[in-house]
Amino acid sequence: MISDSVREARRLLRPLEEDLIRLLQLLVQANTVSFPSLGGEHPGQQILSEFLLQHGLVPELYAVNFLERSDHRYARRDRNYARRENLQVAIAGSGRGKSLLTNGHIDTVPAHASSWTDDPWSGKISDGRLYGLGSFDMKGGLVAQFAVACALQKSGVRLGGDLVCESVVDEEWGGGGGTLAARLRNPAADACVISEGTQLAIYRASRGGAVIDLSFQAGDAEHYFSAGQVISPALELGRLLRWVETWVQHRAGVTARGAYVEFADPTPLQVLAVESNRLTTDVPLSVPEHAAIRLYFQFLPDEGVEAILAEVRHSLDQFAEEDPFFRNHPIAWTPFYDPPLLGHELSEIHPWTTCLSQAATACLGSSPPVTAAPYPCDAFLLQREFQIPTLLFGPRGAGAHNRDEYVEIGSVIQTAETILAAALEWCGGS
Repeated sequence: MISDSVREARRLLRPLEEDLIRLLQLLVQANTVSFPSLGGEHPGQQILSEFLLQHGLVPELYAVNFLERSDHRYARRDRNYARRENLQVAIAGSGRGKSLLTNGHIDTVPAHASSWTDDPWSGKISDGRLYGLGSFDMKGGLVAQFAVACALQKSGVRLGGDLVCESVVDEEWGGGGGTLAARLRNPAADACVISEGTQLAIYRASRGGAVIDLSFQAGDAEHYFSAGQVISPALELGRLLRWVETWVQHRAGVTARGAYVEFADPTPLQVLAVESNRLTTDVPLSVPEHAAIRLYFQFLPDEGVEAILAEVRHSLDQFAEEDPFFRNHPIAWTPFYDPPLLGHELSEIHPWTTCLSQAATACLGSSPPVTAAPYPCDAFLLQREFQIPTLLFGPRGAGAHNRDEYVEIGSVIQTAETILAAALEWCGGS
């Protein structure tokens, strides 16, 4: 019974709680920032590896630079994978149950430009929260999933199926390299849980996503101080943004469906950045030559992403042809990553959805929402490219990709309890 599995999970995890909190603090204090095309994930992977060794496990750190030779379409050609490693721990089952994969990324975005109350890598604990860059996205979830392996190893409890826990690189910035490398190396599993921060809800779907930069040049630097009119591309941005607004409205009219049926805006289009010079003293007082905007499209799991982007690009070409300025100043269309991310969706009656939902209900004392992620992630690689049924479930927190990010410590333990209880049910006993 699921209640027995929950009691067992709590019993196995209780002796580890202080160690897990300390591990989380150490991981947050480690700088594992990535940005295209590089990543500095090694300090975090090393801390995690040493922790697992101390708890009787044999972690494997392996290079992912073989991606640079891969012909898989999601092997990003603009990424440098030198000296970047995934970490994996595998606990063999008895062979009489289904296997389970837990997946999470160790890399973080850079610290937000806004001022943090404390250092982004402080790992400060206050009022049940642990603060720091990556605490919620997603080192809290990583600790929870590896807690499952530690608890099983310490207790000697053997599952019927194999358990594989992995910490991967290059998830931020639409990368997916670490997850892709892991699957090319070890593709099979009967189910997967990604421990992204979900506020203890179960996400059975994730969005697709594409980031597109639109840029153009104007004017002549040699004649910026002259008797004639100086063309500023910044003024022309206004009309381009009005064209963007037509697509914001168009995408807002997409009918919500499937796991996204209750989303008020299931397919948002957001303007992430507008640029034409900067308000800093290292830029001379001059009319800019260049202007750009960065757009972020999101898509439902069943949408034809490539076809929609082709339609958007055709619309942009029409707009430019009808505009006197842009007819003579071409707009460059540059994908931030290519191909775009896809969405994924797992049925609400799939056995893995039912199993994790029952475990979460028993652990939390009430039924968690079973809904959809408000963001893209690596889930589509696991489910659509490698046919592994995938759910997201992770701790509570706030501030992902922003200042004063935090994770609720108690929810990290609840995440571990839920995943362990689900593993006991899904994988079966020996």
